[in-house]
Amino acid sequence: MTDLPAAKRTSNSLSSTTRRRRTVSPTLDIVAGYSWRILAVALAVAALVWLTGQLLLVVVPCAVAGLLARALWPVARYALRRDVRPALAAAITLIGFIVVLTAALGLVGGSIAGEVDQIAPTVTEGIDDLTNWLVDDSPFDVSRADVQRVREQAADSLRSAAGSGGGVASGAIVAVELVVGLLLSLIITFFLLKDGRRWKDRLVAALPADRRVAADRSIVRGWDAAGGYLKGAAVLGIVEAIAIGLTLLLTGSSLVVPVMLITFLAAFVPIVGAVVAGVVATLVALVTAGTIPALVVAGVAVVVQQLDNDLLAPVIYGKALRLHPLVILLGIAAGGALFGFVGTFFAVPFLAVTLNAWSGYRGSADP
Repeated sequence: MTDLPAAKRTSNSLSSTTRRRRTVSPTLDIVAGYSWRILAVALAVAALVWLTGQLLLVVVPCAVAGLLARALWPVARYALRRDVRPALAAAITLIGFIVVLTAALGLVGGSIAGEVDQIAPTVTEGIDDLTNWLVDDSPFDVSRADVQRVREQAADSLRSAAGSGGGVASGAIVAVELVVGLLLSLIITFFLLKDGRRWKDRLVAALPADRRVAADRSIVRGWDAAGGYLKGAAVLGIVEAIAIGLTLLLTGSSLVVPVMLITFLAAFVPIVGAVVAGVVATLVALVTAGTIPALVVAGVAVVVQQLDNDLLAPVIYGKALRLHPLVILLGIAAGGALFGFVGTFFAVPFLAVTLNAWSGYRGSADP
């Protein structure tokens, strides 16, 4: 009987010690566990982003080659189905593309080269006209210094986004990098067209047996997404360029062909590109035709963009770009902040390919 109180005291002592040790609540313990994991993932992502920034001279040509190979793949596949050897099919496809592109640039480039040079001064003049209206005639209390400050900040942002260092040395370095990147892109494109399917089969075969079907489906979905993005952007770019070009022509504006070219290229940056192209077209109309034509061009640009976003884009892009507009905008903003103009251009195809590949790996129908 005398041992019982001692055992009870020992038990109570152990219980109090255990309570003192458990000073952290279970909820906080769970949050801390997830925090460490999130921190580790964030560090890994930051390291990957840093490494990508250091290797842009290699990453960008690889990305360009991937999109170019996807665009040329139907031609190469047509040759392969007629028993043409892979190396010969890739060479014919790539050389044919270079010949057609060179011929197109030779025919069109010479006739619009002078007009293209006038785009920048015309847009600047349009901005000056808007500045004068805001300061002198608008109902807003805006000073010329305020507008000038905003213009300088915008110019600095554009320069930093473009990655320009200013000066002859940096210009020469950029020119060399462009040439090297172009040659590297063409070489990588050739090997993707020649050996792409074999690389994919080897990669899938190297995975565990229970992962091969999902991995193969993931690669196919990503490849299809890249094709859908290119086809959709090209079709929408043609539609928007024709609509804006006809409007400029009917309103008596100048520089029609260069603005159409800018509108077509801007379509490869969804949402943001269309807004920029619309602003450029409106400023050109303002300078070369007047206020009323500029308002007409602005109205047509808004209507065309809405029709494309609401009606054409879902049909043309299909599953390739079934992304919420907020995801696209945040992706473009993040890409521009991290990698400048390069990140802005490649943000949407990267998101489309990555999300579609992931959904394919999970076996989901939607990205």
